[in-house]
Amino acid sequence: MKITLPRWYDLHVHVRQGANMAAYIKDHLAMGCAGILAMPNTKPPVGKVFASDPLPYWSIEEYHGMIRAAGGDAFGAIIVPLYLTKDTTADMIVQGAKSGLLKACKYYPPHGTTNSDHGRPLDTFFQNGVFKAMEDNGVTICLHGEQHALSGEAYFGKNGNAEDIFYREHMPRLRDAYPDLKIVCEHITTKTAADFVRKSGNKTGATITPQHLLYTVADLLQGMKYHLYCLPLVKFDEDRAALREAVNDSNNTQFFAGTDSAPHTAKATPCGCAAGCYTGGIAPQLYAQAFDLNKGQNEFEAFLCRNGANFYNLPVPEETFTLVKEETPVHAMHGEDGDVMPLPLGLGQDTLPWKIIP
Repeated sequence: MKITLPRWYDLHVHVRQGANMAAYIKDHLAMGCAGILAMPNTKPPVGKVFASDPLPYWSIEEYHGMIRAAGGDAFGAIIVPLYLTKDTTADMIVQGAKSGLLKACKYYPPHGTTNSDHGRPLDTFFQNGVFKAMEDNGVTICLHGEQHALSGEAYFGKNGNAEDIFYREHMPRLRDAYPDLKIVCEHITTKTAADFVRKSGNKTGATITPQHLLYTVADLLQGMKYHLYCLPLVKFDEDRAALREAVNDSNNTQFFAGTDSAPHTAKATPCGCAAGCYTGGIAPQLYAQAFDLNKGQNEFEAFLCRNGANFYNLPVPEETFTLVKEETPVHAMHGEDGDVMPLPLGLGQDTLPWKIIP
């Protein structure tokens, strides 16, 4: 089987910083990627729009330039969202949107994931006018949708978890308060989140990662496969089934690809396991495994190549890449700052059933 597709946008990816950035970008270009939405949880975070702003953060201007200098100038589009911090103001949103630099903002729950310690509770941005300014100026909000400061089964249990709570208790309020605000529910993992998106209309979208379409918490725990440790955590069979149903629904265009590819150069349980799965260079091959491509090629193309582009008003590229049903080896990524283990290798899989021809 051979499938030729338009080049696609990865609308949630970490290209980090430092010497390995170029290698991460190279891997993305090699898998037919036409552009990226690059996460701002760097050190320091991307917490301002303009380099001239004296706040002690990187700016969208600066980080965008770093990405381009590391080979990202080959992308057709680069979106860098603004990390929402205690210093984010409504005027910052207005001026950033006017400049054309600010297309999206990123909400992190405080201490909820890697480098999220600058995040603030969701209510902060209701109260200070930031969400209203985003709605009025056409700026998209990208949300890591988990309730912070939970413990025990409230954080992760069979009958509920941090994501369930966030989508039941907070997201309806946000959606109702700002009906014209474009919302992206990032890396959703639960039936609760998928159901919320489907009933929320076309100004609400969601990214889904390869690992959340392919695996469950059993895959993480059986053998302690810590390379599958990511946040939000992989969930249960019924959650995976709901995500697969969502992406295979030909009548729905709200779900799209965002790998959350999150490289870490060293992972070892004795010293603490960093959250994140690296899927650079292999994401389309992984996504393909979640679809029945004997009858669902249109749904696969919509999810990977079209829905996200349309949501972010990006052009669907005329350039193409091809997937071939052919076993192909998976290799570690070698970078100047250290090697990175791709997700399949971390799970003991040294081949994939699909090969990519960029």
